Amino acid sequence: MPLTCKRKAEGEGEDDECFVRFVYKPHWFVLAQTDGEQIEMPTTPEWNRERALEALEIKEVAFDHTDGNVLGFAKGKEIAISPVNLLPHKTTFHEVAHVLLGHTSEGSFADGEQTPKSLREVEAEAVALICCESLGLPGAEYCRGYIQNWLAGDVIPERSAQKIFHVADKILRAGQAG
Repeated sequence: MPLTCKRKAEGEGEDDECFVRFVYKPHWFVLAQTDGEQIEMPTTPEWNRERALEALEIKEVAFDHTDGNVLGFAKGKEIAISPVNLLPHKTTFHEVAHVLLGHTSEGSFADGEQTPKSLREVEAEAVALICCESLGLPGAEYCRGYIQNWLAGDVIPERSAQKIFHVADKILRAGQAG
């Protein structure tokens, strides 16, 4: 659930700053289920991809995958986005999510449990969906289809939903100015 918050200005003569945070609230309702006057949507915050990658300590490397169906990948704390990708921001959010969710380091733990591939893809794409929608970027319709395909009629576990919102919030805050 998005929450709009205010940060008090530190200096005299400065304006308070508004920002959006995401929290998980089970059994919440959607705006369409409410009555009332139209609300004014807040403006999209200034978000910078390079600033986010630097703040999250994730390095972008050259894309060297030979499979033409692959639009991006993540390894360790590195991501690569195909130069022919039509929605590079969506794929960036998806691959950064894999890193922050710990999916890229799971293979290095021989004795530990691994998250099933279907759930890893659902978690990463749900983060991409939230980030695209929050910033008003195109690609959300592709995210929804991808999530539905990997879910195959199942539901997202509550623990995964909490992780999704936490990582989306982290990515959005990392790319904001100030």
